[in-house]
Amino acid sequence: MNKIQSIPFSIKIILSILTLILVFYLSLTFGAAETTFQDVWHAIFSISGGEYYAVLREIRFPRVIAAFFVGSALAVSGAIMQGVTRNPLADPGLLGITAGANAALACTLAAFPSSSYLGIIFACFIGAGLGMAIVFSIGASIRGGLSPFKLVLAGAAVSAFLQALADGVGILFHISKDVSMWTAGGLIGTNWHALIVAPIILIGLAVSIGFSKQLTILSLNQELAIGLGQRTKTIKILLLGLVVILAGSAVALVGNLAFIGLMIPHIVRGLVGSDYRFILPMSIVIGGLFMILADLLGRTMNAPFETPVVAIISIIGLPFFLLLVRKGGRQFE
Repeated sequence: MNKIQSIPFSIKIILSILTLILVFYLSLTFGAAETTFQDVWHAIFSISGGEYYAVLREIRFPRVIAAFFVGSALAVSGAIMQGVTRNPLADPGLLGITAGANAALACTLAAFPSSSYLGIIFACFIGAGLGMAIVFSIGASIRGGLSPFKLVLAGAAVSAFLQALADGVGILFHISKDVSMWTAGGLIGTNWHALIVAPIILIGLAVSIGFSKQLTILSLNQELAIGLGQRTKTIKILLLGLVVILAGSAVALVGNLAFIGLMIPHIVRGLVGSDYRFILPMSIVIGGLFMILADLLGRTMNAPFETPVVAIISIIGLPFFLLLVRKGGRQFE
């Protein structure tokens, strides 16, 4: 990867964005409905017209846009968690954040069936924060303090408990179908109304990039950060708050998707190195690109039926996780 890292970052990001645009266009074109590039062109640049104009405008457009935001949010939140904790196995899904958001979502649907979309998003934020707080509290309470291995173990236990809580609430209050529609980890039924969460993700991504320099210093050595006058506790709280916002927004939009926040930052480090001023912007592009590709594959590999995108990501992510553990948590070089 040394040859790749020697390429200027500006060239890498431009090539990545061009690839993203191409994949975005392909994802709009292919699916159960046999549309053409001309249909997509008319749907993008025309006010009306074309046999599949409504399908593209009302179904595929919001779905592909949602895929980009979800992939970007999870990739950046994973990169931040790995930097803050200096834990190469850190991931919103592995540290209780997405499970906490799922549990809060189930409880909200049970207690307040008529909750607005904004109310559900707010509940997901609270659940994500509580899930992360429980994992860190358990990990810190074990003799010897926090370590990457203890965090992963605590995250697995807490995630299993919170997921069981979400399932139990669904069964008890007869809302299992509603909860499953939210937490299955897919983009089926995504519409423009659901994209109300997109501005929240955009703000979170922008603020994250603003703290990229501080995150780079923090990820290298905490003593160095303190020596340079960085308020490490304040920075950590702010960055973990951004993780809650980004991961909570992603769960509110499409449900539980594991491994994206683990895989993408490691892939990006292999491309751009360990400087988070480069990692975070590239994670936005590569994370969105990966999620759009996974959704496209789910829609086309068994058309007109859909393969759950969460299954596709898990099939890719689990071997990646095991290989990463075998390498001792080091990124691919």
